[in-house]
Amino acid sequence: MADLVHSPIFPGLFARRVMPGAVLAGMLAALGQAPVSLPWATLVGLAIAFALHSRSVAPRGAAWIGWAFGAGYFAAALFWIVEPFFVDPVRHGWMAPFALIALSGGLAIFWGAAAGLARWLSPRGWGMALAWAVCLALAELARSYVFTGFPWALIGHVWIGWAPMQLAAWIGPHGLTLLTLLVVSLGLTAWHFRQILVLAVLVPFAGLYAVGLWQSNQLIPEPGQIRKVLRLVQPNAAQRLKWHPDYALGFFERQVEYTAAPSTPRPDLVIWPETAVPTLLENADAAFERIRVAAAGAQVVLGIQRREQGRFFNSLVVLDSDGQVVDLYDKAHLVPFGEYIPLESLLARSPFAMFVEAFGYGYTAGPGPRLVDLGPLGRALPLICYEAIFPQDVNAAPERPDWLLQITNDAWFGQIAGPYQHLAQARLRAVEQGLPMVRVANTGVSAVIDARGKIEAMLPLGQAGYLDAGLPPPLPITLYARTGDWAILVVLGLLFLVAGALRARNRH
Repeated sequence: MADLVHSPIFPGLFARRVMPGAVLAGMLAALGQAPVSLPWATLVGLAIAFALHSRSVAPRGAAWIGWAFGAGYFAAALFWIVEPFFVDPVRHGWMAPFALIALSGGLAIFWGAAAGLARWLSPRGWGMALAWAVCLALAELARSYVFTGFPWALIGHVWIGWAPMQLAAWIGPHGLTLLTLLVVSLGLTAWHFRQILVLAVLVPFAGLYAVGLWQSNQLIPEPGQIRKVLRLVQPNAAQRLKWHPDYALGFFERQVEYTAAPSTPRPDLVIWPETAVPTLLENADAAFERIRVAAAGAQVVLGIQRREQGRFFNSLVVLDSDGQVVDLYDKAHLVPFGEYIPLESLLARSPFAMFVEAFGYGYTAGPGPRLVDLGPLGRALPLICYEAIFPQDVNAAPERPDWLLQITNDAWFGQIAGPYQHLAQARLRAVEQGLPMVRVANTGVSAVIDARGKIEAMLPLGQAGYLDAGLPPPLPITLYARTGDWAILVVLGLLFLVAGALRARNRH
């Protein structure tokens, strides 16, 4: 492969062909993300990116190729990020293109740095293939944590809904990312040296695929007791109308009506979505009385905002059969520039003060993950909206819960890709933990997900209604739930050293 690696890339050719080709490869790779969910497109896109990387002459050129590939990928996968700006287009619409450019270009820096580092670490042969996969996987791990993290549209997410998703119970999302990158880089390298070697690369990966397929078809043992019945309430309140004085009360009444709807058996727990009550917690006594009557003896979990000592919180509360608040959780992992402004006091005195004023100052973060006690339904780990995209937050729970509970308002995410990608990540959290996940979304998709990530029941996107479903049983604690990302970090570190050793060997 030396002739390929050292083929010069002239500046004109670099600008006219390689960079646009890398951008298009990234856009192709993004088709593996929901709702398209074509992992094979991701493999092809990654293969093109690796082929371009292998032709780079120096780390700088490789970094630009990696950045262009990432920019195309993130722009295509995260285009829905413009949706919140069009809730109030007069005030915020002008920011939408800048937000998409900044997000995709900023996240692509991780990939560009990874490609440059990989090119420096090992410029040829098997070492190059290993270095590219390891460095890109490390970049994905880094963007899951740096600046509070944004692990959305990880490369490993393309397997959600497919057999390899089950491997996340052992290796987590970053393990899925590493495996995906290795099968591409090692497979292409094997093909270059000797085509028969491809079998040596693909057979182990085919075996892992078969393991995932077998695991996904295994029945989850049912406990002896009868399943508890949950009622998921989905009001379908459009974000531009959700707080409008002419509509807010109507959405509240719709949820009360769904809560009171007759059924046999009656639900044991009713769940409303994020910020479902159009008043602050301290003013909600009358609303809670309406909910108590409608619930007819069932517990209710709902999202509500509250104020304490001049600070606002995005909260989840548990109401008992008497309509009293018996447990409360404040959202701890807030959305930067959505729910709070990082370094707001500094920015307010800077030329960017207009952005702070446009967004408002937002919420205060809660103390961190904790369980809520739901009596006969066990203890659940509450996750409010964005928190469900962070596997590390789920792993940070003080004890293992009986199930995962997400309430969210995906109306911010539009109707095309964002809500489906959010749902997909909820499915992966269930697999990683071996726990059922129940998610209730304002506009959808509300769903009951079993411990292997299978959707047992759901309310479609953009539909008002309610859904009664049993709470699925859990599986035994998984390896990933015990180790978190530490295990894959150790593996990546060891592989990084191996790639470096191959570089030193090639020098001799």
